[in-house]
Amino acid sequence: MMSKKREVLAGIAGLVDAKLAQLSPVNEAWQPSDYVPDLTAPHWVEELTEFRKAALELPDDLLVVLVGTAVTEEALPSYQTSFNRLDAVRDATGADPGPWARWSRAWTAEENRHGDLLNRYLYLTGRVDMRSVEVTIQHLIRNGFDPGHDGDPYNGLVYTTLQEQATRLSHAKVGKLARQAGEKVLGQICNVIAGDEARHENAYRSFMGEVFERDPDGAVMALDAMLQKTITMPAKLMEDGSEHNIFACFSGVAQRLGVYTFTDYIQIIEEQLAVWNVAKLKQLSGPAAQAQERVCSLPHAYRRRAALYEKKLAQQPKVPFRWIQGRIT
Repeated sequence: MMSKKREVLAGIAGLVDAKLAQLSPVNEAWQPSDYVPDLTAPHWVEELTEFRKAALELPDDLLVVLVGTAVTEEALPSYQTSFNRLDAVRDATGADPGPWARWSRAWTAEENRHGDLLNRYLYLTGRVDMRSVEVTIQHLIRNGFDPGHDGDPYNGLVYTTLQEQATRLSHAKVGKLARQAGEKVLGQICNVIAGDEARHENAYRSFMGEVFERDPDGAVMALDAMLQKTITMPAKLMEDGSEHNIFACFSGVAQRLGVYTFTDYIQIIEEQLAVWNVAKLKQLSGPAAQAQERVCSLPHAYRRRAALYEKKLAQQPKVPFRWIQGRIT
């Protein structure tokens, strides 16, 4: 099976090259310094004062979600390490010239700007306890990240496609909430990050789409394998040194705000099933046909559980967050 997967992934190297060509040249790409006050400018004090004044409009719950998002983005080393565990696409030397290895490094380089920008934004606002944020980032990278793909490249592509869509949605929603609160700079920041995530989502979706074309049995079984586990969120192992399960607390705030909800997860699954035409796949083997039936029934099963899930969420107690000086949200 792995031999066939290597053959399939080698066969779509041309598509990977094409997606690499669509990434912005580094010297023309946006950088974090483009979106925060320039402290070398003659009027930097006035610029920073206005910047911080606007950030005062952000409510505590949105700050918590923003910090959790920033921490997630800052744990990027773990995500590239995970991608590099995937058979047939790994960067064997760390500077391999092949399309998959070059994609992994280019994707990581683009993603790296997200954590840098959000970290810099949070620091300059003066609204959060940056040491607590930094402790959380170090814990998360130290604790690691296991997406459950078991080194299987098909599983890894499924996982990354779904995660890129989830991050696009969450960044876009944080940006919308920021603009509603009167913070246009953060709205712009979230939009530009969401734009990156959209391009990355499109690329991974295309890669997996080719896998469905070339190996429908293997593709649908990979989708089933990942969805039956329930997609593990990248920041699940975050901790801030408190006794709270900080990921669960942060996730609860994000869901109450509508930034990323159980319904969003269902819609992501439905969209990918539609894009990959999973329900219309024909002539599948017995195990693959069974996997097809299971994954196509998941959205309906999840929708039946949505009300119970939301009720449970409503009962989750609010807790103090060290990120915002112990205030409760």
